[in-house]
Amino acid sequence: MMTFKDYLHKEDYAKTTIESYSRNLLKFTDWCSYQNYDAQIIDYKSCIEYVGHIQKQRKGKSVSKSTVRSEIGALKIYFNYLVETEIRFENPIQNIHIRGERRTVNHNLLDFDELEDLYYSYQTENIVFPNCPSVSIRNKIITGFMVYQGLNATALKTLRYEHLDMSKGTIYIPSTRKTNSRTLSLQSQQILPLWRYLEKDREVLQEKIDCHTQGLFPVKGDRFFLNDRLFFELRKLNHKVKNAKQIRASVITYWLSQHNIREVQYMAGHHYISSTERYQQDDLENLHELIESLHPIG
Repeated sequence: MMTFKDYLHKEDYAKTTIESYSRNLLKFTDWCSYQNYDAQIIDYKSCIEYVGHIQKQRKGKSVSKSTVRSEIGALKIYFNYLVETEIRFENPIQNIHIRGERRTVNHNLLDFDELEDLYYSYQTENIVFPNCPSVSIRNKIITGFMVYQGLNATALKTLRYEHLDMSKGTIYIPSTRKTNSRTLSLQSQQILPLWRYLEKDREVLQEKIDCHTQGLFPVKGDRFFLNDRLFFELRKLNHKVKNAKQIRASVITYWLSQHNIREVQYMAGHHYISSTERYQQDDLENLHELIESLHPIG
């Protein structure tokens, strides 16, 4: 049977991460033994009790939220392992998230009109030497994928020619270490530039840099990056533009105002619903209050 460490190796976790998760799991199983709980079938309420346990002071020092978050994160992975190996049916702490520890993603966001203006206003006409019209078309398409499909550089790098289904108006985004695969609809305004790019400009760029791979965006070398020129042009359109991470955060936040959170989780490719929750504008429930209500600590 696959062990927890085998599972972590399979999921391509770094050696130091595997060691850290293993240490945190040992703390949990030791606590379960002391409480006479079975770590593999422990219920949600008892898990909350454990969270309260690790939040207590240790040797006169308060435990940082980052430490608590790290230990809970390791347990989430452990329960995912139990689900995959069919020991459990579900992860009991999947939706637990420590308030104040989620990444700050809701700052300096662009609203939807600002996002869409980046795409519509990106110039592809009357491009003169030394600038290349095909590069401008490619950059407009990349901008569209960021604005309408919420893609980051890692996702853009995985795209191949065959991932586009122009007859259905969809694009398949492969999974990465941090995201799930998904199939998303293209917007009507993306179709014509994409047709031109596939029919002409992609080949021009392949010849220009002598790169004839199946990648949707030819790139020299192994590392795909969103070049400075693209964001220079986007900042000319809107000075608030910072980077692809900001655009993706803006898109996901907008999606949450239009769709339910499970749909947005799929669209964003998030492994866990907690990742999507970080983009919600409203505060999440205070975990400490939950612990107090279930297990008052006197």
